[in-house]
Amino acid sequence: MKTITTIFLAVLQTFSMYAQYCTAVGPTSTIDSNVESVQLTGVLGNINFIGCPGVMGLQDLTSLSTTLNAGGNYTLTVEFGTCGGVYAGAGTVWIDYDQSLSFDPIEAVGTWTGSPNGTLSVFNFTVPAGAQNGFTRMRIMQAEQAALPLNPCATFSWGSVMDFGITIGNGIDCTGYVGDEISDPIIVSALPFSETNDNSYCYANQNLVYNSPDIYYRVNPSPLMQSISVSLCGSSFDTFLSVVDAMGNIIAFNDDADGCGTSSALEFDTEGLGVVYVIVEGWGTNVGEYEININANYLSLEEMENQSLQIYPNPTDDLFYLGEYSGDLQLIDLLGKEVLRLNVQKGQPIDVSALQSGIYLLKTDFSSSEISGKINVK
Repeated sequence: MKTITTIFLAVLQTFSMYAQYCTAVGPTSTIDSNVESVQLTGVLGNINFIGCPGVMGLQDLTSLSTTLNAGGNYTLTVEFGTCGGVYAGAGTVWIDYDQSLSFDPIEAVGTWTGSPNGTLSVFNFTVPAGAQNGFTRMRIMQAEQAALPLNPCATFSWGSVMDFGITIGNGIDCTGYVGDEISDPIIVSALPFSETNDNSYCYANQNLVYNSPDIYYRVNPSPLMQSISVSLCGSSFDTFLSVVDAMGNIIAFNDDADGCGTSSALEFDTEGLGVVYVIVEGWGTNVGEYEININANYLSLEEMENQSLQIYPNPTDDLFYLGEYSGDLQLIDLLGKEVLRLNVQKGQPIDVSALQSGIYLLKTDFSSSEISGKINVK
């Protein structure tokens, strides 16, 4: 069981709905430490860059690119050098293999520490077999007076940060995958819901709690629901589970559920909630296959008896009235499906003769989850 801190919760509350590469990065000075050269030959094209004079901020060199194949072995040569004085520092190279628009620690190709002395750093690396096809970035950072590990989004006084273009081939085609972002979630259209999925490919880290890739599920609770339960029990890796509303506010979260090992499970009340998003991810950088089960607990018929409308006759087989009420009215069945919507006037008969026999719930405020009454159609 891991301890969840106040800082952790603050991070969860500021998760990113629309990720993008951090670009306000790099040095504020053009002197001294600087990447002097970069050479990388791929299966198509090559990168051959000579640095100096220094540049403040991020150098966008993505027009200089090469193609690397997933599973292929390559050699990258970098001179962590200087355009002026010689001072110690550190350097790192990352390639965004999963195209998450971020450079994760597991995507580091190589690191360097020392003082610039004209020596070339040679990094022999293998592109992961699970790298995602398409265009991505390689970031190289050199920061004077810094120590490893470097933050790819850091700013500092002396050094350099530069991005090159990398096209991944022979990797995973993620076309058609959904759930990678809150704007393109997996739609849970009915409960109970169950599926097996895997976050080790075609998914990126959009939620800022952990560096593990995350997957979004969209659930729209019906007014008949009292609570929703979500379980990842039996997953093949250490999971983390959270639920947020459409504004990113935390509704519930769980790390290790009782009786679930390192898998996660939770339950949350749905009263007053609109659309919610269930977010599946790993603890830390964990990835793997999981089975998600989402179910609901429903209001009992006794709990539906508390009516704020005068409904008569009830039961009925054709018409009923709402006493003194005038305004919008919605009828929904016990599965949460709307069967009738209209605006009624005081004393207006409401015809339900076309409906099947059964219990129907009445709502007068379409945006609310509150039930105003129920009608029994014979």
